[in-house]
Order: sequence, then C-alpha cells, then structure tokens
Amino acid sequence: MTIRMYNTLTRQKEEFKPIEDGKVKMYVCGPTVYNYIHVGNARPAIVFDTIRRYLDYRGYEVEYVLNFTDVDDKLIKASHELGEDVPAIAERFIQAYKEDVGALNVQEAVHHPRVTDTMDEIIDFIKGLIDKGYAYEADGDVYFKTRAFDEYGKLSHQSIDELQSGSRIQVGDKKEDPLDFALWKDAKDGEIAWESPWGEGRPGWHIECSAMAKKHLGDTIDIHAGGQDLSFPHHENEIAQSECFNDETFANYWLHNGYIQIDNEKMSKSLGNFILVHDLVREHDPNVVRFFMLSVHYRNPINFNDELLASAKRSFDRLKSAYDNLAHRKQASMNLSSDGQEWLDQVERHVDTFVQEMDDDFNTANAISVLFDLAKDANIYLEQDQTSSDVIDRFMAAFDEITGVLGFSLVTTELLDEEIETLIEERKQARKDRQFARADEIRDQLADMGIILEDTPQGTRWKRQ
Repeated sequence: MTIRMYNTLTRQKEEFKPIEDGKVKMYVCGPTVYNYIHVGNARPAIVFDTIRRYLDYRGYEVEYVLNFTDVDDKLIKASHELGEDVPAIAERFIQAYKEDVGALNVQEAVHHPRVTDTMDEIIDFIKGLIDKGYAYEADGDVYFKTRAFDEYGKLSHQSIDELQSGSRIQVGDKKEDPLDFALWKDAKDGEIAWESPWGEGRPGWHIECSAMAKKHLGDTIDIHAGGQDLSFPHHENEIAQSECFNDETFANYWLHNGYIQIDNEKMSKSLGNFILVHDLVREHDPNVVRFFMLSVHYRNPINFNDELLASAKRSFDRLKSAYDNLAHRKQASMNLSSDGQEWLDQVERHVDTFVQEMDDDFNTANAISVLFDLAKDANIYLEQDQTSSDVIDRFMAAFDEITGVLGFSLVTTELLDEEIETLIEERKQARKDRQFARADEIRDQLADMGIILEDTPQGTRWKRQ
C-alpha cells in the first residue's frame, strides 16, 4: 500500500515518494504570535499533526518544522498598544500557543524556529537574491522582482497577466512593479529593527519561511503545508524566492487545509464570533474538539458552532462507551475464554481499512467511520456469554492504535472522589437487597452531583454530565 496525497501544485492526488527513503522533511507555516490563537489556527495545527502522526505510524522518520513569526506589523502594533516590547509579547504568546495546542494533543515540532533567531540567514538570503538579479534595494526597502521568476503563479494557478490586472502601484510606493513584494522593510521611528546592508529594518513576511525551511530542512523539502488562505500570496512568494535563490524545486508536495466558519459565517471580531482556543479548551473536552476537527476531510471547509460540537460529543461518547465496556469486561474477568479467531480477523480487517482510508489523502472522516464500525462489532461481541481476553485485548489495542494516530484518547482518566464511590457502592448493595426505592434515590442524588449512571450487562458504569 502506498500513500497518496492531494498536491495543490498539480491539483491532483499523487503517490508520495520522499526525497530520502524512510524520511520526510515537512514544513508547516505557524502562527504570528501577537495574541491567543483562534479555532481557525487550531485546524491546521490538528490536521498536520495528524498527518505527521500517520507518516510516523507508516514507518517514516518525520523532521517536522513549524515556525513562529515573532516580529511583524501585528506584533509592532500590539507593542504600541500594550506598552511592552515585541520580544516579551512574542514569548508570552508562544508559550500560550504551546499550552493551547498541547491541550489538543498536538505534538511539539522537531524544530520551532523563530524569525528573530534566523535574522542572519534571512539577510544572507536577501543578499543572494540581489546578487542574482532577482531583487533590488529602494531607499532602505528591498523588493523581489516577481516578473523575473517565469513560473510565478504556478501554485495558485494564476498567470502574471491575471495578477497584474488587479494590482497597481500606490502613491509613494517604491516598487518598480505592482506585483513586486517586500523582502526587507526600512525601520520606522520606534520600531524594533536589525542592522542590514540596506540600513536598519526587519524582514518582510514571506522571506522568513524560505530562510527557515532552508536552514532546517535544506534546499528542497518533501511537504510544505498550511491553511488554504496561505496559498496565495504567501506560499506563491515562498516558491518564487526559494527557487530563484536555490535553483532547485522548493517543495515536492503542497498541502492546504480548508477554511473554518462559525455558524456558516466568516469568523471575525466584528461579528462577535471570534473563538479563542484558550477559552474553547476550558469549556469543552479537548478530545472532543480534536475529534470534531477531524470528522471532516482536511481539504473541505468545516462549520463550527456549539450545536455541532455537542453532536460531536455524543458521537465521541459512543466510541468511549464501547471502549469502556471492553475495559470493564476485561477488568471484571467474566466468562473469559481462549477462542475467537474470527473476531480477531475482523478486528484486523478494520485496522486494514483504517490504513486504506488514511493512505487516500489522509481521509480522517472515513478513518473515524472505521472507529464506529469497530465499536459496533465490539458491542456485538460483548453481548456473547463467552468472551475471550485475547479478543478484548485486540479490540482495545485497535482502538488505541487508531486513536493514537488521530491524536485523541478514549481512556477514562478521571477518578471519582470518595463520597461518590461510596454512594455507587451503596446503590449496588441496595439493588442486590432489592431496596429499589433507595437505589433510585441514590441515582437521583448522583444525578444532582453531575454523575450519570448506566447499568450494563458488564455492571454499573458512570460518566460526568
């Protein structure tokens, strides 16, 4: 079996062939760290973390790079508004980002480069483009000559003429051509700046990723990924400057996730629908949030609201219930037997289907459907009088295997406090003694405490509301 992924560059699914056997060089555009991230930022974090996990699951060694933009116009504006220097703001929100995506079980990148730590490489990159005739200096600014790159527009599938029709040079603009873009910006009074051959200033947005990708992954990388909104102009400009500087293909595969909307509208502060991950993971189970994000194919748009998230929680709870039923039966050691080869074979078929779905452009929506098929079979199996510990173990291992790749957990880690444990035991005894009025009274008492009981063939189960 081979992995096939949709390449934005060619607009078709292609068989994945890494530059080096068994290894993957993957670069993902990270956040500009001037504030807490929103749910739109969370989607690529989750999606490309899942793709990384799957590549690792399939035996690849993934060198995963996700950058932090820690200096740009937004950070400078925040610095003026908050009365803090740019590095302090950036550091605070880098840590906040790591905390928020960590709650969503996103793994740390192998490298988390920052613009401010890559300044020498950025300046050298710009100097090289000027030396090769692809860039020019204008009163302290440096611009890339877009028309000098014959293939400009190949990622967004736009021609230079189409792009030209929507562009014009503004009054006071230093650019020679309206399509040229900034590689270096002359510093304004009071702005953070670095010394360069063109005077004090700071990098343009696009050049940073080209320099960081080259520094950590080399001239050509396997996979470059990011949100759909970055395809043009950011990724288009990265291709132009990198391929002009390196005389090599920049990235072999380009992956872009679809947009996220809130109640079918674009997320914006003015509409009051701006949802921060910082708040979201405190109000909802992060496992459910991640499950919801992966329930739609990564290239498709996704709509987000409380009703849809509640529906996702109900679906997630069905999976969790099946997993807990298996754990409970195994712990109870009831009617265990040593046979069950047909069931073991059935579980393996589910795992094989999971691999097939993920091999087809990382189809997490269909992969989650495999989990529900697995849960259905697990519940049917547990209805039998005789069950095998080997089969139960394999069902649970398959759940762990698939959810491990998808990055959420079905394992219950929450513990009841002593009072609730005592009440549950008292209710069990009351039912045994046929004191059903007392048993119902305890059930109601626990419900008031936010504990829902479920009487199953494997015994009494509980969950929090």
